[in-house]
Amino acid sequence: MPDVVCLGELLIDFTSLDPGASLIETRGFEKHAGGAPANVAVGISRLGGSAAFLGMVGDDEFGRYLAKMLADRGVDIAGLRYSRVAHTTLAFVALREDGEREFIFYRNPGADMLYSPADLDEAHIAQGRILHHGSISLIGEPNRAATLRAIALARENGALISYDPNLRMNLWPDPDAAHAGIDLGLSTADILKVSEEELVFITGQSDLEVGMRLLRERDIVAIVVTQGEAGCAYHWDDYTGRVSARPRVAVDTTGAGDAFVAGLLYQLMKADRPLTEFSQGDIEAMLAFANQVAGRVVTRRGAIPAMPTLDEIAQDQ
Repeated sequence: MPDVVCLGELLIDFTSLDPGASLIETRGFEKHAGGAPANVAVGISRLGGSAAFLGMVGDDEFGRYLAKMLADRGVDIAGLRYSRVAHTTLAFVALREDGEREFIFYRNPGADMLYSPADLDEAHIAQGRILHHGSISLIGEPNRAATLRAIALARENGALISYDPNLRMNLWPDPDAAHAGIDLGLSTADILKVSEEELVFITGQSDLEVGMRLLRERDIVAIVVTQGEAGCAYHWDDYTGRVSARPRVAVDTTGAGDAFVAGLLYQLMKADRPLTEFSQGDIEAMLAFANQVAGRVVTRRGAIPAMPTLDEIAQDQ
């Protein structure tokens, strides 16, 4: 059975072909496989790790395309389900001149939203060593119930819980609902990856160190805040620090955070030690590797197609 089980959304990203153009201005889009937990599963598999994906796509051409993309990249998709009620979710993405990404999602509902506790592949969850998920699957039912059931099963079987909120405000009914939903994930996480913007939203603190300390009070052992081209900051057990990243010319930042998570979880599986038994040097070496994986992804278009292999990471040395 796979070491890392990733649960959540799998969708089509239609990425703008006009760099710097808004969604209003762009003239065309390119189809890519996407969805944060799926990106992480592919990232781990491409590095040589073992990963499974649990979720739902539509019983349509896009859904079958996504299943093939994951399977071709070595991800276990035995737990992937197909809906005949809703189509595969679509997202349209543009990178504006100011570097910010714009998203429009077509999922009312999307197939991923209908994934329920009855759809769970409990054998995968019971035997996985890490369960990774985001907050999008916590937005509404029955997806929320499936995610919480998966977390409970993973906990019962001694697995670590990895959580990346991956905040997409336009998918939540309002900020209060987003806070409440994200909090469900925080309450069970062992490993947390957030962006600086997400840290501010979750904690209300613009001071990074203060925000991380507040999260540490939630008994989350490993907290990592990604900072784009600046690298990352961390509060891991009793250690705190920052790890810089190599400068890159970014073509498309979609999936960079997911690639970071994939790199980190791959390193944790390779080390095969409890989170509290790493030295500060060990921690920073793992985070430096995760920075490399994320940095490699931004140099190519798309998320899943851009996930690198170990050989490609070695070429950056």
